[in-house]
Amino acid sequence: MFEEYEESRIYPSDKRAMEEYRALLEREGIRRDGSLEYTLGLYDSQGSLVATGSYYKNTLRCLAVDSTHQGEGLMNRVVSRLTDLEAQRGVFHLFLYTKCDKVPLFRDIGFWEICRVPGLVAFLENRRSGFDDYLQQLRKEQPEIPAGARQAAIVMNANPFTLGHRWLVEQAASQCDLLHLFVVTEDASLVPFQARYRLVAEGVADLPNVVLHQTGSYMISSSTFPSYFIKDSGDVIQAQARLDVQVFKGIAAALGITARYVGEEPFSQVTAAYNRIMAEELPKDGIQCVVIPRREEGGRAISASAVRQLIHEGRLEEIRPLVPESTYRFFLSPEGEKVAEAIRAAKEVIHY
Repeated sequence: MFEEYEESRIYPSDKRAMEEYRALLEREGIRRDGSLEYTLGLYDSQGSLVATGSYYKNTLRCLAVDSTHQGEGLMNRVVSRLTDLEAQRGVFHLFLYTKCDKVPLFRDIGFWEICRVPGLVAFLENRRSGFDDYLQQLRKEQPEIPAGARQAAIVMNANPFTLGHRWLVEQAASQCDLLHLFVVTEDASLVPFQARYRLVAEGVADLPNVVLHQTGSYMISSSTFPSYFIKDSGDVIQAQARLDVQVFKGIAAALGITARYVGEEPFSQVTAAYNRIMAEELPKDGIQCVVIPRREEGGRAISASAVRQLIHEGRLEEIRPLVPESTYRFFLSPEGEKVAEAIRAAKEVIHY
């Protein structure tokens, strides 16, 4: 007969609870994730932590059951409780990342696999047709084009949209019949998504063969990629990049995309690694990976990091040669001033 377990929230300020929490995660071969909003604990009759799980936005993270209590349905209980808590916040479409050998466990409690990188990570959601529904939405956004038309894609965060981004879009659009421009929807940037999307839309409005899309929850930033179950830091970059490539391959197949354009990356080591992996993997599915040299200003490549650094230092006027007029006007507006304040207050504004 199974014993009763008590549920309790684990607060970061509770040092004793956090110590026990970290110990449980360590025993199960995972680390505490850096992005968590809520952590749940299940305790046995002796007050020992035997299971835990957390959420961050619409992803479930750091799910673990002590090995001596596995087989008692505790993972199902943790996931069910977290799902209820998310629903109370109005969040119903949930995602999780896990080790590939754990997929059957989560499949049994209502999650379906989107894709995986063998040996590293699997990506799941709690809607059987979630990814297919997303692909169908993209098809609806796709304008009618002649048979055999060349279609390409760009995925960008645009934090914020610069003349470097504009240059990349111009080059790609000039080399294809229809360019699908995906803006990363996840709100993990200093410039909020709604503002980023609007600035991209304004910045490419004169290019008739460009169609904008949102990535939804199917592509996320490296800053919030759950890597708590991956031990090696190099494998973390590999895992997210290869997983993003798998997701993109599904999108490309649905829309008929045969090329992906990326900007040359002299600054960010993470983005440079992404580009290398895309160049290796995309051609395997008949998708060309085209690297476009960066646009320069004053002998230096234009980057969103450089723009944020200037804003951070209070040198707003100096961003003018680096961004479209629409982006510059945004930062002069009341809405943009609030964003600029957040950038000035941030401890780190450059991505490496």
